Amino acid sequence: MWNSDELDLDGYLTRLGHEGDRSPTLANLRALHRAHVLNARWDNLSAYLHGDVPLDLPTLQRKMITGRGGGYCFEHVTLFAALLEALGYRFFVVQGRVVMGSSKILPTTHAMLVVEFDDGSRWLCDVGFGASMLEPVELVEGPAGVQVEQDAWTYRLRQQEVTPGAVGWAMYQPAQGPDTDDGTGWMVRHTVTLDPQYPVDLRTSNFFVALSPHSPFSRRLFVQRVLPDRLYVLDHLTLTSSHPDPSLPAEIRELEPHEAPKVLADVFDIETSEEDAALLVAKLTAP
Repeated sequence: MWNSDELDLDGYLTRLGHEGDRSPTLANLRALHRAHVLNARWDNLSAYLHGDVPLDLPTLQRKMITGRGGGYCFEHVTLFAALLEALGYRFFVVQGRVVMGSSKILPTTHAMLVVEFDDGSRWLCDVGFGASMLEPVELVEGPAGVQVEQDAWTYRLRQQEVTPGAVGWAMYQPAQGPDTDDGTGWMVRHTVTLDPQYPVDLRTSNFFVALSPHSPFSRRLFVQRVLPDRLYVLDHLTLTSSHPDPSLPAEIRELEPHEAPKVLADVFDIETSEEDAALLVAKLTAP
């Protein structure tokens, strides 16, 4: 279903630095998830510059495996799904709503994966969020959910009503600033229900995110890179470096348009062609 027969498995695993055993175990899933998040970059350059985000594997591999380019969730999940399929994991793809503390019902524009094991456990994989969690988190039924620490980052995942009448899962992160959804110092980053999604569903959502004037990704540059102890975010021309501890102040710098290609290379390890670099500077300069 996920076209793993087109995947350069050896090339992908080499890009991730994964050597040795390839059996579909939880330990390997953790390692692959972490390696993908730390090595495959996140950006919306294709949507912002070209209004076109292909999801075919040959394009994704040229861009994100053999090249030093990034992508956003639909690209990451399509690529990671092909990897899991090639290695024999049992999984399905889901789509969720990015919330980040909002009280509005927002569209389902974020893709993730759920991996199932013979012991009945299910694990949420979120390799394409940008500020992605480093490893999968187990879906533990009941309102208590589970809290995990991954290096310096902390998350909560719990089962709850996610939209009126719909029970699903909410991923929480420590809130930045005084405002939180429930007064506990935690903020919902995204929610999801476990309705299986297929390549055609991702293509439909991807079309909206890449092209709709109502999508911020079609109108504004976004780049993110998460590390075990730091998060870098480029929001158009605002570069932010923040810590996992929300009480620590972030470092913020406003860029000039001509600085963007070098910042992409130096901070985010994203290589752009001369043509894309020139187009990027032009779009960032335009009023």
